[in-house]
Amino acid sequence: MNIYFACSITGGRNDQDVYQQIVDSLLVDGHHVPTAILATPQVMQLEGVVDPLVVYRRDVAWIEGCDLLVAEVSTPSHGVGYEIGYALGLGKPVLCIHRQGVKVSKMILGNQDPNLRVFEYHNIDEAFVFVRSFIAG
Repeated sequence: MNIYFACSITGGRNDQDVYQQIVDSLLVDGHHVPTAILATPQVMQLEGVVDPLVVYRRDVAWIEGCDLLVAEVSTPSHGVGYEIGYALGLGKPVLCIHRQGVKVSKMILGNQDPNLRVFEYHNIDEAFVFVRSFIAG
């Protein structure tokens, strides 16, 4: 399956290790993740030299070509919010996961789109189970 993984970049990288573990689990399960580089520690350096228009066009094309979008939303991000809205506008299934106890935007929590699921996880293993369940349908 072609999965767009969304995570905070300029909004903060405190959850980078979690992002990497989620992407690694998707790749081990045999999925294609065009955004896998976003989960790496090097992303700030790599993305810092790319023109914003190039990033926008690239990411929109990846969203349009994905089967579904998985977003880790524990760290607020304007870009991730935009990507979630864009994917939902295209009718794509979207899963938003976040750590227990963090504040998540009410625009995500209150969204009643039937293609959106939000899950609060207690540990990374629980996140893996829910992501895999969501992908399986």
